[in-house]
Amino acid sequence: MLSYAFTTLKESVYDNIEKEPFDNIHNLFAAILAKGIGLQLKQGLYKEYINRVEDLAVVRGKIDLPGTIRNKLQDRMLVTCDYDELSENNLLNQILKSTVFLLLRQKDVQEKYKSELKKEMLFFSEVEEIELAHIRWSDIRFQRNNRTYQLLLAICQLLIEGSLLTTESGEYRLANFVDEQRMSRLYEKFILEFYAQEFGQRIKGFSSRASQIPWQLDDGYDTLLPVMQTDITLTYGNQTLIIDVKYYERTLQTNFDVQTLHSGNMYQIFTYVKNKEAELAGTGHQVSGMLLYARTDEDLVPDNVYHMSGNKISVKTLDLNQEFSEIKNQLNKIVKDHFGISIRQ
Repeated sequence: MLSYAFTTLKESVYDNIEKEPFDNIHNLFAAILAKGIGLQLKQGLYKEYINRVEDLAVVRGKIDLPGTIRNKLQDRMLVTCDYDELSENNLLNQILKSTVFLLLRQKDVQEKYKSELKKEMLFFSEVEEIELAHIRWSDIRFQRNNRTYQLLLAICQLLIEGSLLTTESGEYRLANFVDEQRMSRLYEKFILEFYAQEFGQRIKGFSSRASQIPWQLDDGYDTLLPVMQTDITLTYGNQTLIIDVKYYERTLQTNFDVQTLHSGNMYQIFTYVKNKEAELAGTGHQVSGMLLYARTDEDLVPDNVYHMSGNKISVKTLDLNQEFSEIKNQLNKIVKDHFGISIRQ
């Protein structure tokens, strides 16, 4: 899932990762970071100007008068200087180093990955570690000079936010799971990118994107209406399939011992489909919807097709607990059944 969700994993530097078996997600993270940091070291670590105020024997930058006067009063032959220095000791590299040290302390990370990471950390000798809990991810900005860090920091964030504080002060251990909310986002991104890469890049006219659907209003008054943001919208020819993916601990809701689909999920996908159909009215376009759940350990597995007001609404379940080739087959079948197209493996 990670290899599709983070599309840059398809770059050649990560090709051999896809061929390795991983018995736990921490080894996969370690392998990705080791490869990514190795590539970054070949390009050079990102540097940015850091402000420094120091007492020096020669002038550098601007003279700080209060500090210089203080030195004079203390009979110190030093000038207090205020200057900017191009440094590797910046937030991006600090996050990388701190995350790697977190991985190095984990018992379930294989020694071959630890060894590679330790060698790479020799190049981070000038970089300080930081307190993981204090990282403000929303403050991080990427631009042309540091965009190669985007994937690496995404992995770091997933690792750090999935960490648990131990009883020992200042020590962390990695969680053996990623919580439902983060897994839901990863699951959604995985499905979107799978279809974009496997079909969108191979079949002309096929589109996979997360698009917004405008409300079809009689008077145009949309104050306080929520944005209709689809998880995945697949388009090919004159057909559109809107997929809303769901990653829950329980797929079904129970009322008075009767199991049903989550009502909110069904109302949502129906609303998406009808507004999209109204938007495309008169074009001959057919719009369908699908709720795609990740399979749980429940006995009842939804696999239904409903015809509602002229539209097809499907409820499918994707079994992630099997070899990836079988997961691909399930996803390919959805496209084949709906659009009548397939790809060669």
